[in-house]
Amino acid sequence: MSTTGATADPLAALGSLPGVAESVESVRKAVDRVYGHRVMRRRSNEITSEAALRGARGSAALSGADWALEEVRRRTDFSADAEARVMGAALRLSAEAGQLLSIWRQSPLRVLARLHLVAAASDDDRVGRPRHAGEPVDEPLIELPLPAAGEVSGRLEGLADLIIAGTSAPALVTAAVVHGELIALRPFVSHNGLIARTAERIVLIGSGLDPKAVCPAEVGYAELGRAAYLAALDGYVSGTPEGMAAWIKHCGRAVELGARESTAVCEALQRGAA
Repeated sequence: MSTTGATADPLAALGSLPGVAESVESVRKAVDRVYGHRVMRRRSNEITSEAALRGARGSAALSGADWALEEVRRRTDFSADAEARVMGAALRLSAEAGQLLSIWRQSPLRVLARLHLVAAASDDDRVGRPRHAGEPVDEPLIELPLPAAGEVSGRLEGLADLIIAGTSAPALVTAAVVHGELIALRPFVSHNGLIARTAERIVLIGSGLDPKAVCPAEVGYAELGRAAYLAALDGYVSGTPEGMAAWIKHCGRAVELGARESTAVCEALQRGAA
């Protein structure tokens, strides 16, 4: 996303794209339904924990580790193979997200570096910093053109400046742009998809749209499928109004599906079945 131009608040301008306002309103209604559920008044911590687990499972599925939820619950060793390491990274990121809210508002780049450290869990000197020129990126499921390291640095700074300055844009719009930009840039040598979806979650929590983190968009992305996810990302990368609107609406639908998932968990708890 270009962060230059005459518009003082480019994120807010995206809210006027066709269909985006309707998506924002639909997301708000879906979130309100979860927060209005009677179970949330008594057992919100349980819903938050379950949403974190399901969100991690959904994010990992988009990065090539499509495990059944019960398998995620059962496993204790997440180092055995590549898929297990992806799942372990997703679980660690899900646990870390809520700890970084105050830092995100002041220094988004610090948070992104921390997320890469958590995801990679490695002492490799490439971990925790944006990639340098010539360093390969391990993100095999994302086939978008890879920006050069110099472009990555400038666009990351621009994104951070927008977040620190604040915006009147709806939380959904800001979250979608953060997510889309990080996937487009793939600023780290690994785990960019997982990090992008975690950053989106941080925005949704910190904005007040989903303060208890009970509407995991990652669940929705997994349900909508990888093909739809990649097609929507193509729209974001195109930079056209139609493409940007399609991406934001895709993100909105994912949040709605995440909210629906947690509503179902509330219903199950109310029946005593979960």
